[in-house]
Amino acid sequence: MLTRRLTAVLAATCAVTSSNIYLIQPVLGQVAADLRIGEGTAGIVPTATQLGYAAGILLLVPLGDIRNRRPLILSMMAATTLALAGAALAPSVGWLAAAGFAIGLLTPIPQVVLPLGVALAGGERSGHVVGILQGGLLVGLLASRAYAGAIGQVLGWRQVYWCSVAMMVIVGLVLVRTLPSAPPHSSMSYPAVVRSLPRLLLGNRIVLGVCAAGVVVGAAFGTFWNTLSFVLLHEFDLGPAIVGLFGLVAAASALTSPLAGRLTDRFGPRLGQFTLVGLVLLAWVALAVGPQWIGWFVIGTVLLDVGVWGNQVVNQAVLFGLDSAHHNRLNTLYFFTRFLGIAAGSAFGAQLWDAWGWSAVAALGLLASAVGLPAAVLAAPRSERQHAG
Repeated sequence: MLTRRLTAVLAATCAVTSSNIYLIQPVLGQVAADLRIGEGTAGIVPTATQLGYAAGILLLVPLGDIRNRRPLILSMMAATTLALAGAALAPSVGWLAAAGFAIGLLTPIPQVVLPLGVALAGGERSGHVVGILQGGLLVGLLASRAYAGAIGQVLGWRQVYWCSVAMMVIVGLVLVRTLPSAPPHSSMSYPAVVRSLPRLLLGNRIVLGVCAAGVVVGAAFGTFWNTLSFVLLHEFDLGPAIVGLFGLVAAASALTSPLAGRLTDRFGPRLGQFTLVGLVLLAWVALAVGPQWIGWFVIGTVLLDVGVWGNQVVNQAVLFGLDSAHHNRLNTLYFFTRFLGIAAGSAFGAQLWDAWGWSAVAALGLLASAVGLPAAVLAAPRSERQHAG
């Protein structure tokens, strides 16, 4: 049963673990200077982390359908903590990229926790439950950028990782005491589960459409956050602490995620997709003229995060309306494809910045969000009956 106390613990787990993915972004400039590499080269570290996250989602999250999720979550917590320590000790960009990949690979813990929360709630109000847990996830993301920027500014980028090591240990100890046993829904073997993924993706129009839309919306998101520290440094002479504060500027996304879930439960996913991905497109319109006035970056950051994370709530609510025995694998498919999109946006964004500057980055963001809007709307089921079926 999903009690309020357990909901809070699961939300905190999502917050702390998800923050590990974006720790590097506010301090990329510091990493480049400390390791004596170019900014384009430094951009491979967050790209490696996101690719690792996609791989972890593909390889580890499906275990939630065939293994008890309590030991699975606790094991992933311990392994991620070790990977964070490895990043803090990195002597070179190659080491840091490898550690970043390991962090991504081992830390898709929220994607196991979210289906667990829906299952513990009995499958009722899936949009509401996803919205609350993702609200916790977003608090972690926003706080991570803020504290990473602040700690990096004062103590250096390595201390950012040590701080995350400490938080992982604390949350892990709480989970040992509170996380219930969660037996699997299926007796399938691991190879059979992995082999079933292509069939689940290609055999259902809703799943395929949601994942395709997730790729392009993810690219619009990754393009922005992987280049923000560069443009703020060079256009406005702002350091890591201010870059981190942009995470707090986007705090509205944490507050609106539960609202996105309620919107989906009440009015259906198509209206939610049109509204939220439309905000992503409007965000890139504002960001395209950003260097003329920093206020455009503030406006664009708020709109982008509200749109992207609200869109994710809608997508997961749609997927969790399908067969509960497939929830972890459906989550695997969605987040694997989404993080491939984020990684592609991150990689191309960094290279476009190096070659042609912010105007080229903004062009990529506009293109991705313009493609994402009709893709997301067309992917959504027309009715709750279709949704459930």
